[in-house]
Amino acid sequence: MVNKVIKLFRREVAGLHEAAILLGLFALTSQFLGLIRDRLLAGSLGAGTALDIYYSSFRIPDLIFATIASFVSVTVLIPLLSQKISEGRIAEARNFMAGIFSSFLIVMAIISSLVFLLMPFLAEWLAPGFDQEARQEMILLSRILLLSPILLGLSNLYGSITQAYKKFLLYSLCPVFYNLGIIVGIVFFLPRLGLSGIVWGVILGSSFHFLLQVPSIIEFEFWPRLSLTAIKQNFEDIKKVVLISLPRTITLSINQIALFFVVALASVLGQGAISIFNLSFNLQSVPSVIFGVSYSVAAFPTLSNLFYKKQMKEFLGKIREASQHIIFWSLPATALFIVLRAQIVRVILGSGEFGWTATRLTAACLALFSISVVTQGLVHLFVRAYYAGGLTKKPLFINVLSSLLAIVSAFGLVYLYSRVDFLRYVVEKLLRVENLEGSIILMLPLAFSLGSIVNVVLMLWMFKKDFNFELRPLADTFIRALLASLLGGAVSYQLLNWLV
Repeated sequence: MVNKVIKLFRREVAGLHEAAILLGLFALTSQFLGLIRDRLLAGSLGAGTALDIYYSSFRIPDLIFATIASFVSVTVLIPLLSQKISEGRIAEARNFMAGIFSSFLIVMAIISSLVFLLMPFLAEWLAPGFDQEARQEMILLSRILLLSPILLGLSNLYGSITQAYKKFLLYSLCPVFYNLGIIVGIVFFLPRLGLSGIVWGVILGSSFHFLLQVPSIIEFEFWPRLSLTAIKQNFEDIKKVVLISLPRTITLSINQIALFFVVALASVLGQGAISIFNLSFNLQSVPSVIFGVSYSVAAFPTLSNLFYKKQMKEFLGKIREASQHIIFWSLPATALFIVLRAQIVRVILGSGEFGWTATRLTAACLALFSISVVTQGLVHLFVRAYYAGGLTKKPLFINVLSSLLAIVSAFGLVYLYSRVDFLRYVVEKLLRVENLEGSIILMLPLAFSLGSIVNVVLMLWMFKKDFNFELRPLADTFIRALLASLLGGAVSYQLLNWLV
């Protein structure tokens, strides 16, 4: 029995659809656990100050992860590793990984120490709406969470080995065990340690995330090794990784900076605004992760190999195929999320301290986030398509524009919503939150979706221009899926009216 389990974990998954289905199934499992996590958080803490503090405490560690740990992302390392491995230069690949590991660990130790000391200053910018007590609590949690980007960065580093050898089962288990760690923190640590107990659960989940890479490390003998010599020997390759990663790192940093501003804005919009924004964002990410991210991750090693071998017809064919599947599955999910938003939120989050007002606002935010589910999935895919060829500047340029648009839109829409009665009336009427206190929070997911839509439009236009990519098949799939989704949404709406 043990041998069968070991053989299952060691099995290579080569086909795109097999890999995507495997990743999708475990992504579904992870998202299910994520929903349990959010239900426990909402039921235990409610949409109030405590949960606002918890979500805010992630912003600075997540920014460090985006700005530093993303340099060792699988999307950058896999093309380089695949080339060395396919050419039989295994010893060179191992020494290269030792150099990357050493560089990463040294830089992260220095940056994390500096941020630990500067955290009180940074917290004032992040949460201007918090009082002193809430800000001090957030500083404590953020300092504990500084361990998370180190562990997740190491997991990403050695996850490149797991993916390069197409061991997708191990890779797909990482988010599952990450969420399990957080659930352990909520159930067992929260009653004893308070809010800090939950973040220690996050650290536990991050540790699980990294430990799942150990079987691949052992099997292929890519042992973690701290070595200044390896840094010197691989300096040119490390420099290449940094230069290739830099645009991607800036891209991810822009996303986190955008969230930094959004959270700062939400902190002054009222108690529970940050919680409602994050809970609704987590709900809408379920179809995005299951369909968009799964196909993107599954396609990436194949895209890297095809681009390296200059098989451009097959390269574009794989992108077209993955795009059509993302559209086909994401649009019906969008329709159902919009129609059934209140029921989804009530079933998943409606327990304990999570009240009816918070439920209605979260449901309305979910509907606005859901508008961009398809675009988020397509952006994941086309960004990876560019990265497969080591082309990272175009996604950077596009993401900077769309993120800036989202930030400006968030502040602009909040300003208009608070001053233009007609806009507030239309939004509240459409989303059924008439005269509900705190409805101004709806402008934040609306701004996010506008940024995402602009992002995918620019990405598709640029990709067509750079690779002579034919968009007509995607448009045909989109129209057919949209019509089917509208029909399914209308039927669901009528059934809902009959049953309720």
